Amino acid sequence: MPLPVPEQPWQVVSLDFTTGLPTTTSGHDVILVVIDKFSKIGHFIPTHTTARTEEASQLFVGNIISQHGIPTTLISDRDPKFTSKFWKELMSLLGTKLAMSSAYHLQTDGQTESLNQIVEQLLRAACKDKISKWDLHLPILEFA
Repeated sequence: MPLPVPEQPWQVVSLDFTTGLPTTTSGHDVILVVIDKFSKIGHFIPTHTTARTEEASQLFVGNIISQHGIPTTLISDRDPKFTSKFWKELMSLLGTKLAMSSAYHLQTDGQTESLNQIVEQLLRAACKDKISKWDLHLPILEFA
């Protein structure tokens, strides 16, 4: 069943991790990709594979909720961080509905998956000589 079209920005948000990246000098090897389903604006937040659910939630609150408010719906894949009791309770306290995408069901969260691929391509182009500092290029990629 398709999700309803949001009526305003930052009401429905999707998030996913871009993994398999080289470790930067800052210790980042993952990007938390967050997309507003209304405006298609994305935020790219550097993090690391070993980040726990609590750290991921702090990144989400500190980078998304603090700037855009609390979303009514959050779409994600079934990453263990997003299916954890902690994450579910946090979203419940915020009044945010969790919508989990099915594996290989791009209709639910294809926008985030597509943006993940674009981010990887842009990072390769931007960081030819300084791949160990790809995380420093993320703010400009958000603008691209």
